[in-house]
Amino acid sequence: MNKGHRHFSGGKLVIASHNPGKVREIAELLSPFGADVVSAAELNLPEPVEDGDTFIKNAEIKALAAASASGFPALADDSGLCVHALGNKPGVYSARWAGDAKDFNMAMKKVEAELEKIAPNNPDRSAHFACALTLAWPDGHRETFEGTVDGTMAWPMRGGKGFGYDPVFVPDGHDITFAEMDPAKKHSMSHRANAFAQLVSACFS
Repeated sequence: MNKGHRHFSGGKLVIASHNPGKVREIAELLSPFGADVVSAAELNLPEPVEDGDTFIKNAEIKALAAASASGFPALADDSGLCVHALGNKPGVYSARWAGDAKDFNMAMKKVEAELEKIAPNNPDRSAHFACALTLAWPDGHRETFEGTVDGTMAWPMRGGKGFGYDPVFVPDGHDITFAEMDPAKKHSMSHRANAFAQLVSACFS
């Protein structure tokens, strides 16, 4: 445990998300630490308004809301795709680009269309995923960490193992998308894994 950080002492931990893919991925990352994981959806917790202008602010909004409503520590993730040629859009609006139906096929097609509109001839397709993780307690204390992974946008969509924008994101140093990658491999290098390593070092070790 690092000095200056609050340690998670075990017991129930709420994953402050209604996204099944995200809950599954975080639960897998948490599996070695003995947390009794339950999702916000399972507890029928309301989804707070995510009106922050950064990933960190939105992660803190979600974690604090879930911790307050449940009475247990809560871990929230706010993450998204930042496409450099689009001024880092969709960014904090990554989920909103998928609409109320959370149709990420539509969102990925929108990203492709926006890139083609800006630079149809060999556009800059560099991008990164960013993830902010906040662990909050019912008393309002919170610990927040941020991680990133760089890569390139690629179409057509490939793979069925990930979620969100994974089928069109090829991480640097690889030739397959996150959605084609074995989940354990993705967990070892993703933006979420980067932030999670910091969280574990500070609050779980």
